[in-house]
Amino acid sequence: MEIMAEAPATIANVAVGFDILGFAFPVLKDRVWISKTDGDIELREIVGSRLPSDPSKNTATVPLIRMKEELGLAFGFSVKLEKGIPLSSGLGGSAASAVAAVLAANELLDEPLTRRELFRYALAGEAIASGGVHGDNVAPALYGGLTMCLESTNGFDIISLPVPELHCVVIHPPQQIQTRNARKILSPTVPLSLYVRQSMRLAAFLHAVHTNDFALLRRFFEDLVIEPQRSSLIPQFSSLKSLAINCGAIGFSIAGAGPSMFSWLETEEDAHEFQEQVNNRFPECYVWASPLK
Repeated sequence: MEIMAEAPATIANVAVGFDILGFAFPVLKDRVWISKTDGDIELREIVGSRLPSDPSKNTATVPLIRMKEELGLAFGFSVKLEKGIPLSSGLGGSAASAVAAVLAANELLDEPLTRRELFRYALAGEAIASGGVHGDNVAPALYGGLTMCLESTNGFDIISLPVPELHCVVIHPPQQIQTRNARKILSPTVPLSLYVRQSMRLAAFLHAVHTNDFALLRRFFEDLVIEPQRSSLIPQFSSLKSLAINCGAIGFSIAGAGPSMFSWLETEEDAHEFQEQVNNRFPECYVWASPLK
């Protein structure tokens, strides 16, 4: 028996919540097909991208290796991976591969795991690509919607937040940025006054999504800490942000580590207008639009 599972693209940080917030963007997805074998974990096929075929180095198979070891499984898995999310795009492709793999494998276990247990295994796969343990892509890929991922001494707490009734436009320029490289340029310190101003924005964001207060969201949906440091890596960033605001966007920022960018807009008409203007002025970029889900 072969099981297929899929997981969506995700956008981490969501401007105001670095390494905390993330949301699903299911226009783009990775898919994984898995069947049982008598041996170990094998990656039999990769479609859509050039990725490591060594199971110990691929985000889809690393979680399965750990599952086999920790659960003492008497069987292995044969894996086919189909990439629908661009590599090193800031759209959570590594997390999607890991999540799709653990969801498919879970259907083949005699005693299926909980979502919280699957999160831990998927996180191991994501860490291979990002160079660290960050759950803000894995959480929305696994749980869907808009999530807050809180790390504590007991692991991670995943909190599902209300999804605002807004539209999202995602722009992907013809560029790749490795997450681990994008983290290296970040300053390890933040001035106290900047910390306070950014904390205000996270607090306002959380209140706004719980109350559908889009006016409040519009006033505070801005990253003052990470975006200024990373935007220089994306040549089109400033022009696209200005264009988004001119089209009535509530906010515009970098998707994860970049180079992809995203914008939230109130109406479908505004989203389509922004998408059309991006297509006309930046034909080298891929652009997708969808209601938040």
